[in-house]
Amino acid sequence: MTIFLILAPYGVYTFLMFMTSATVSVFAGSAICIATIAIDVARGRSVKILAAGSAILFAGIGLFLALHPTLSTLGVKLSVDIGIFVISLGSMLARRPFTLQYAIESVPAETAAMPGFLTANYIITAAWTVAALLMMAANIVLLYFPGLPVWSGLAVAFAARNSAIYFTKWYPEYRQIKYGAPDGALPEAQ
Repeated sequence: MTIFLILAPYGVYTFLMFMTSATVSVFAGSAICIATIAIDVARGRSVKILAAGSAILFAGIGLFLALHPTLSTLGVKLSVDIGIFVISLGSMLARRPFTLQYAIESVPAETAAMPGFLTANYIITAAWTVAALLMMAANIVLLYFPGLPVWSGLAVAFAARNSAIYFTKWYPEYRQIKYGAPDGALPEAQ
């Protein structure tokens, strides 16, 4: 459920990019980010860096498009990917990897205090940062080589996101096996 809520704004944005204008797509993504923030607040959870940053990112791109509708669809996709990359990398540089907030809320406090817990979250956030970097690179290649099929960029984005999702689910299990953490001690991607 958690992964679904995290990725819902991006899924809706991507789907709507095929169905309607980029402006509508990014504002819809922003609205869903705000809805996920509201769900977290209603459940007594913290406002997440990724959700808040993404809401601002989508709304900012939407406002830019409303004022300057000349930005191409590929330009919008590249802007979103750059924004996700900046949020992800920025969270690590600020020493608060964005996955940490989700992980802390899904494990007991004594587990969150373990030294390897923070390291694991840096590694998982780094995987998402690399995925965003790959998506950016694919969009840059499509921007400079417009003769390439659009599906090639979609394939890279699909592979990068799915790899990051898989890694997010796999890595805590790996650490549990490698370091012998007790069951339920490490966060599970839900």
